[in-house]
Amino acid sequence: MTWNIPNILTVLRLLAAPCVAIVFLLLPRPVADWAALILFVGAAVTDWFDGYIARKWNQQSRFGAMLDPIADKAMVTIALLTVTSLFGMSFAIMLPAALILFREVFVSGLREYLGPAAGLLQVTRLAKWKTTVQMVAIAVLLAQGLFEHYFGMGSFGMDAATVAEILAGRVEDVGGLVWTYRGAVGTLYLGVALLWLAAILTLTTGWDYFIKALPYLRDDEAQP
Repeated sequence: MTWNIPNILTVLRLLAAPCVAIVFLLLPRPVADWAALILFVGAAVTDWFDGYIARKWNQQSRFGAMLDPIADKAMVTIALLTVTSLFGMSFAIMLPAALILFREVFVSGLREYLGPAAGLLQVTRLAKWKTTVQMVAIAVLLAQGLFEHYFGMGSFGMDAATVAEILAGRVEDVGGLVWTYRGAVGTLYLGVALLWLAAILTLTTGWDYFIKALPYLRDDEAQP
């Protein structure tokens, strides 16, 4: 194993993956939300930096090539499970998350079966966009929990009529309810839309990999 900067960043990203979920078991909200968001965004940033540094400084290695996709899948998988739990298994989030996880398991199994021939399933530009959209969607949905929490805290003790008057602009917004409400609603719709886009891209790239691997999955014709 080669312990250069890109590989160290990849290992840190891999270790951060389970922590995105664990913080919600150990810390109160919104501290847990902040910790999960910072961990996830930090890991997503290192995903770009380790590849850039490896190419720029010619520090590419077999260990890094093996570990990098594992770290990406671990981060996305655990973060998706965390998000679906936070949103109470909402259909709008659960379905695209399930499709994304299905594709990841399918392609991983396909690579394992192909063995040495798995090199034909090289990462495409669309697959890179898929990963980017996945990570942005998850980050936005994690941020939604923060807006929702602060809106709840700001409106604590108010009746529904008062909150409605503040949001309508007829009562002075002393506690910043309007921007936290808009943030909560905006990040919810944006996060769900991006997650569905990520699911579509995920299934598209999964189908592309399957078509490329299909010749290797056919049984040999019976010998005469």
